Amino acid sequence: MIDYQVDGDGIATITWALTDSPMNIFNAASTARFAECVDQALADEAAKGVIVTSGRPEFVVGGDLNELLAFHDKDALRAHMQTTLGIFRRIEKGGKPFVAAINGTALGGGYELTLACHRRIAADLPSPKRSSGFAQAGDPKLRVGLPEITLGLFPGAGGTQRLPRLIGIKKALEVILTGRSYPAQDAFKLGMVDAVVAPDALLAEAKSWLMAAGEDAAIKPWDQRGYRMADSAVQSATGIMFTAANASWHDKTHGNNPAIKSVLSCVYEGSIVDIDTALEIESKYFVRCVLSPEAKNTIRTMYFSIGDANKLKRRPAGIEKSKVTKAGVVGAGLMGGGIAYCIARAGAEVTLIDATQEQAEKGKAASDKITSFLVGRGSMSAEEKDAILSRITPAAGYDGLADADIVIEAVFEDRAVKEKVHRAIEAATGEGTVLATNTSTLPISGLAESLSRPQNFIGTHFFSPADRMPLVEMIRGQQTDDACLARTLDFMAQIRKTPIVVNDGRGFFTSRTVGAFVDEGMIMLAEGVPPALIENAAKLAGMPVGPLSLTDEVALELLHSIRRQTQADLGGDYHGNRSDEVLALMVDKLGRKGRKSGGGFYDYPPEGEKSLWPDLAKHFPRLDKAPAVEEVERRLIYVQCVEAARALEEGVLTDPRDGDVGSVLGWGFPAFRGGVFSQIHTVGIPAFVEQCDALAKVHGERFAPPKLLRDMAAEGRDFYEF
Repeated sequence: MIDYQVDGDGIATITWALTDSPMNIFNAASTARFAECVDQALADEAAKGVIVTSGRPEFVVGGDLNELLAFHDKDALRAHMQTTLGIFRRIEKGGKPFVAAINGTALGGGYELTLACHRRIAADLPSPKRSSGFAQAGDPKLRVGLPEITLGLFPGAGGTQRLPRLIGIKKALEVILTGRSYPAQDAFKLGMVDAVVAPDALLAEAKSWLMAAGEDAAIKPWDQRGYRMADSAVQSATGIMFTAANASWHDKTHGNNPAIKSVLSCVYEGSIVDIDTALEIESKYFVRCVLSPEAKNTIRTMYFSIGDANKLKRRPAGIEKSKVTKAGVVGAGLMGGGIAYCIARAGAEVTLIDATQEQAEKGKAASDKITSFLVGRGSMSAEEKDAILSRITPAAGYDGLADADIVIEAVFEDRAVKEKVHRAIEAATGEGTVLATNTSTLPISGLAESLSRPQNFIGTHFFSPADRMPLVEMIRGQQTDDACLARTLDFMAQIRKTPIVVNDGRGFFTSRTVGAFVDEGMIMLAEGVPPALIENAAKLAGMPVGPLSLTDEVALELLHSIRRQTQADLGGDYHGNRSDEVLALMVDKLGRKGRKSGGGFYDYPPEGEKSLWPDLAKHFPRLDKAPAVEEVERRLIYVQCVEAARALEEGVLTDPRDGDVGSVLGWGFPAFRGGVFSQIHTVGIPAFVEQCDALAKVHGERFAPPKLLRDMAAEGRDFYEF
């Protein structure tokens, strides 16, 4: 697991090589064994200095989140953290120099371990193009950093105290608060590592440093008499910086990410005391953060549930893995062009088709614009750009689809148009070609009725802009077979998308749930709630934008068209609400169709920022007394959760984890809430049912909790264990 050896020159080497874990991580067993090795080295008279390295492609990539989340008692968690902190302080104060020979990715607790060492030497390995986040199993590239903030946590093993003392407060806060991880050379420039050498020279360089180390090499600056942290005075420029940082935090998060506040408090308070007191301060804040619902929600969804989705846990078993070498995209608009770019970026050939060659060329030009931007930013080479563009072939006909493995239709959201295109694609492709439709609302089983191979037909709801949005909602129709689902999931992994799998139904999961959010905004507007209150309450609740702004971005005209299509399809079974009246008024009578059409609920001047359309007050008279902001927040959040629960009850969703991933990645439901089901779980199902009944009594049956939630409340069942 973790090996200890001493050579003839008195250099001890502690080598991490866990066999019971996909990667080197701090867990109960590895922590205990590492402590044994550290204590053995310190007691070993033959050992003059110690190298800490790894026998795996990665160095150490952090702590075991399962173990961390199992704690519910603050005292037990505090004792657990003190074990790791104690090991690191023994390294620092044991009287022997330790050097971290960083042969691969060192993140979180792994990088905090290197900070406890007296020197950090990194191998000059190429780095994956990933700016932040925890390393994935099997990724041998080297990055160092403290990405805990991306999971609602912060470094709790000394990172908030040692890094500012090493590289300065300002740079350390940037590293910690962005969660960014850095390739070796960038880390060296920041001072996060002391040297970068060729991989085959790493251990020799570490040993050479230890052999030449003097008596002072085993003493950290902050353990020397008279040490004072630079610029730590409250009235210094750095001290004043905390005021601005705190204001910025509130501006960006509205106080909804307590981990950020904890980081600022830890660094500020720790900078004016000795290191041991500072570590105690950090530990106190860390325990509080770990036990918070925000951290549990974020970790559950952003690490475990998204991780399961990316590992294709919903893939049918027993079907051979596939890879797409050639694909087709029909519809070269913003969405189709973005999908084509994703395919070409992943190394596959793609034929991009539209009604005319000019329109198809325009779709390819979007990829040229994306790649040119990346080249200018330095995250893509000119050669990579040329290779991507060479794999995109614009065309005005279907002839280039004969040998395509998968074809994605991305035309206008109109049943007749889509069915015509589907028949043409099916006629031009082989028996085994997967035909996928990019639709956000139209039922897949209905669209499949016009096809001769409905078993090969599936919905793939991409989100705009497709080149940046990670989520794809995959919709299985009644006749979609396992092979089609498996092959399409393999394709999503190939183009680096996070897929969730849902069953068929109008609006599927994401559109109907986010639709409840925008509907509630329009309903409140019709009721006379001030539009500024609606928009600001949504942002205070953690939504990235308000419902009226989102409606403008999607386009009122499109939503109005979808409503009319739905009403035509359902006839007497269609049940609308006051948002239908708002859309009809805005689009048909007032000509306010959305941002792309010049304006909707907002005005969009050529110069300056958007602002709410002043005439909204004329068409939607205000209430004499506006509701409390907390009530507006609750309506906007709960209406999404209730609709998601209905989708689960109806079998559109089969797993609440898919609902959480879809809501966070799809339309920005707050990550600190964990997604729609984590929000219900956090409130508690009995309390949520009670609060929804109260909302339904005042505002209507759309808030009435479904039988599923009532049964779960009565039976004491939960969505999640933690």
